[in-house]
Amino acid sequence: MIAASVMGMVLSTMPIGDYDKRLVILTKEKGKITAFAKGARKQNSAFLACSQPFSFGEFTLYEGKSSYNLVSVEISNYFEELRRDLEAAYYGLYFCELADYFTHENEDGTLILKLLYQSLRALSQKSIMRPLVRAVFELKILEINGVAPQVFGCVKCGKTDNLYHFNREEGGLICSECLSAFPKSIKINESTVYTMQYIISSTIEKLFTFTVSDEVMSELKKCVGNYKEIYIDKKMKSLDMLEKLFL
Repeated sequence: MIAASVMGMVLSTMPIGDYDKRLVILTKEKGKITAFAKGARKQNSAFLACSQPFSFGEFTLYEGKSSYNLVSVEISNYFEELRRDLEAAYYGLYFCELADYFTHENEDGTLILKLLYQSLRALSQKSIMRPLVRAVFELKILEINGVAPQVFGCVKCGKTDNLYHFNREEGGLICSECLSAFPKSIKINESTVYTMQYIISSTIEKLFTFTVSDEVMSELKKCVGNYKEIYIDKKMKSLDMLEKLFL
């Protein structure tokens, strides 16, 4: 067998047998993979520290028929600050669950891996409020997967002005002239429209460089939260815990 090295992050882990762990790793080169870390639960194991969610680095693996076996690992960031902050940890675990939901094996995982890494950094540094980090992550992961809402023109007529209403069923913004046909649309202000446009069009590196008012945050949370339910049919356990404990 030939060992291969991949860059990635551990999304989740599960104990297997007495001493082993099964890791779900999002990798740049191979997308989402499953790898077994033998002996990872032993106190003197070289895999003990690295076989935890958020562990980011280079993983060397042997490929089996349906999974991989971990040979060695070189972790460059454990995101330890998230592990010491329960609220931040649940946000991070939620991001990992969403990444798990939207990724598959043998696909290019570069963009979602980069988004996940930068989002965890934003949680760690507290540079912007955590609900905003969450909304940015949710909207951008939808955009990466090609299912972002239409926020640059009216979904009905295509006009690019007077876009002050959002309709999740129609898939985006509704202009003033078309509004009468969509009475269930949510009214939002221009700053919220601009914020969604920025998130969708921006590079990942520039995502976490702004803040918003409480009003915009409330509207953004409502728009993104309602819209993502159309494309996510799984109940996220970490989000459930986050909302029960902190929101």
